[in-house]
Amino acid sequence: MWRRHDLLRVQPDRWHVILARSPAVQTLTGEPRRLVAGWAERGWPVVVRRRGPDDGDAGIDAGIDVGIPLPPSCGKLRLALSVPADWVAEPVAAVPLSRAVGTTPAHWRTQLEELVAFGERQALRPALFGALLWQQVTGLPYLRPGSDIDLVWPTPPAGTLGVLLDTLERLDAAGPARLDGEIILADGGGVNWRELHRELRVPDGAVLVKSMDGADIRCARTLFT
Repeated sequence: MWRRHDLLRVQPDRWHVILARSPAVQTLTGEPRRLVAGWAERGWPVVVRRRGPDDGDAGIDAGIDVGIPLPPSCGKLRLALSVPADWVAEPVAAVPLSRAVGTTPAHWRTQLEELVAFGERQALRPALFGALLWQQVTGLPYLRPGSDIDLVWPTPPAGTLGVLLDTLERLDAAGPARLDGEIILADGGGVNWRELHRELRVPDGAVLVKSMDGADIRCARTLFT
């Protein structure tokens, strides 16, 4: 049901139980502890993630594996949590890049506006993840001068993958922001666009595809055929 990068809100009255089950949360003090304690009450979402090697078997019964990345002021901690499925209040729509351009540093906007315009021409709507997403949904300062712009791109229409990759490479090279992120495959897996562009240029190029089940190496040239 859930895929990597999906956002969801947790029932606020269950939040304290979820936090109590997390050893990582119990080690927090000061501002990080206060911020996490009030996360659900503020209506902020959590993000669906893959299970990690440190989650343990108990996470399977706990339900959905989710995460919270804290802002740089709190040490950029990434908290891994598990949420019972029936404690989810609602899914949260992905945040498109177009909604956040006006909140980015002014010198980034021409580059990002061109990226949004390209997406509209190609019927593609890139969604945010990473620092810009969390700054957009929380209002907290996540972006720093060297932050990447992390985007999730839907599967491009047939015959347009090369145009998408060439455009990303051109706009990334032009700067000033570094464009990072993934292209989502038909099966829900995600592949880094930069790695895909590189490996498509070589015979038998292979890329890492990430999914909720883990990660595996696949032939780049067969991903969109």
